[in-house]
Amino acid sequence: MAAAWGAGRAYGHPAAALALAALAALAWTLRRLAREEAARMTANARVVAEQQSERTRLSRARRLAAQMRALRNAAGALPDGVVLLDRDGRVRWFNHAAERLLGLVHPRDRGIDLAERLGAGPVGAWLRQHRELPLNEVPAPGDPAAQVSLARIPLAGGECLLMVRDISALTRLEQIRRDFVANVSHELRTPLTVIHGYLELLEPEDVPALAPVLAEMRTQSKRMGQIVEDLLTLSRLETRERLPEEHVAMAPLLATLRKEAEALSQGRHQISLESANDADLLGSPRDLHSAFSNLVSNAVRYTPAGGRIAIRWSRTPDGATFAVSDSGYGIPAQHIPRLTERFYRVSSSRSRETGGTGLGLSIVKHVLALHDARLEIASEIGKGSTFACAFGAARVLEPGADED
Repeated sequence: MAAAWGAGRAYGHPAAALALAALAALAWTLRRLAREEAARMTANARVVAEQQSERTRLSRARRLAAQMRALRNAAGALPDGVVLLDRDGRVRWFNHAAERLLGLVHPRDRGIDLAERLGAGPVGAWLRQHRELPLNEVPAPGDPAAQVSLARIPLAGGECLLMVRDISALTRLEQIRRDFVANVSHELRTPLTVIHGYLELLEPEDVPALAPVLAEMRTQSKRMGQIVEDLLTLSRLETRERLPEEHVAMAPLLATLRKEAEALSQGRHQISLESANDADLLGSPRDLHSAFSNLVSNAVRYTPAGGRIAIRWSRTPDGATFAVSDSGYGIPAQHIPRLTERFYRVSSSRSRETGGTGLGLSIVKHVLALHDARLEIASEIGKGSTFACAFGAARVLEPGADED
């Protein structure tokens, strides 16, 4: 402003000097006001941005909370029990079905050790073992009249979801099916016995024209009788929770199995027995013989003439194994998981030709389950199959040892 006044006087125009001074003062004032306004606008913009950010954050938090409530409500309404466990097995959250099936109480039981709460029962023991396999068909801890199955679903950070499914209705239907099969099998046994008896009275030599018909009728009558007997055996096994436990001497049992295989083969196969006779079993002699005999007879039936069949009994680091290997047709991989189903056949025509009932491997599976053992199947098309029964160390006895 002083510069503007000096410039006006230098040119000899006082009025111009005053005008320039006034303009300079106005310009300075405008610049100051502009700076102040810019500062206010910046501050206001910052406040507005912060308010907008806060509103966005609160909105996002509300949406997340609403989604969490919706998920929790959905999980709470599930018919299956759901329990969230931390890495130490302590309860973080559970739904209403878990309260009913496991006997939990909200909010008292949040933070408890679930395995300790359920005690020494099957569910508590399963939780303490940290087993990955599901636990099936056990009484519900919170409702002994209900049957449940349990499964673990691992989560990040060592946490896991415990799923508890009420299978009471399925169990009742399965029991109805078992009762029906058992009752029908018992009812069929008497008329089949009568029919078979009358067929035995008819001699083909007396009626030569009907000789082929009588032979086929006798064959099918025997086969039907064997199916009924196998169904009754399955029904008996399915209704048993455990079998008699005796000392099973393996040496004579293996010798018997070899003789049965040779009698069924009638010289058409090379049959070998491999055993060090260094272990016996704890279990049911009758049922173990039935299971092993089914495996041996299957090997004979499904191995072409001239093939090899090997019966093996050996100790393993985990227990002992009974195995039957053959050089037969082999089994396609897609069929192996279903072989133990009732009446499941890889080849229906071949099974009819060999006289199989389609129930042998189902019997084997149930017998092994009652002996805490498992069936392992390995096969290759054109090279044969191996069926192995793996027993745990608790079932293995020293040869000749007295029964505990």
